[in-house]
Amino acid sequence: MTGENKPKYDVSIIRPQMQAGDVRLRSKPVGPDKLKSLKKALQAFHTLETMAANIYKFQLTKKPSELNRQLIAAMCNEMTHLQDFQVKLYEYGLRPGILRPAFWMVGFVFGFVSRLLGPKFILKTGIWVETKAVKHYAELLKTVDWDEQTRKMIEKDQADEDGHINRWRNMLGQIR
Repeated sequence: MTGENKPKYDVSIIRPQMQAGDVRLRSKPVGPDKLKSLKKALQAFHTLETMAANIYKFQLTKKPSELNRQLIAAMCNEMTHLQDFQVKLYEYGLRPGILRPAFWMVGFVFGFVSRLLGPKFILKTGIWVETKAVKHYAELLKTVDWDEQTRKMIEKDQADEDGHINRWRNMLGQIR
C-alpha cells in the first residue's frame, strides 16, 4: 500500500469494535452483475484470509518469544479479517467459496514448513504472503464497486497487512 493518498488506519488495533447495527442486509439494492463481482472478490478475500490465519497458526512454537507473541497477534488479526469477509458474504446473501478447505491446507503447509526452517524463514514467508495480499487488496479495491462501509473495512484490512510486512521486516533486520 504505497502512495501519499492512502487512508490512515491504526494498525495497532487488532479487532476493531463492531456494533449489532453495523450488520446490514445488502443484497436487495444490488443488481446481478454487481453481485457476481462482489461474490468473486469477497470469496477470494475470505479464502485467502483463511490461508493467512493458518500460516500464522502453524508457524507458532511453544517457545515463549517475541516472535511467537507477534505471530499470535497477526493470527488474531487475520482471523478478524476472515470474520469481516464472512460477514460481508452473508450480508450479500452469499456463501464462502467451495475451495476454502484447499487454502486451509495451503496455509497449514506454508506455516508448518516455514516453522521447520526457522525464524528467518517464518519472517520471509510472512513478508512474501503479506506483500501478495496488499497487491491483491489494491487490485480488488480498484476493480470492484464497493459500498462505502465495506470499502473502509477492506482498506483497514489492507493497512493491517501492510503493518504486518513492516513488522516482519523489522524483526528480520534484527536477526540477520
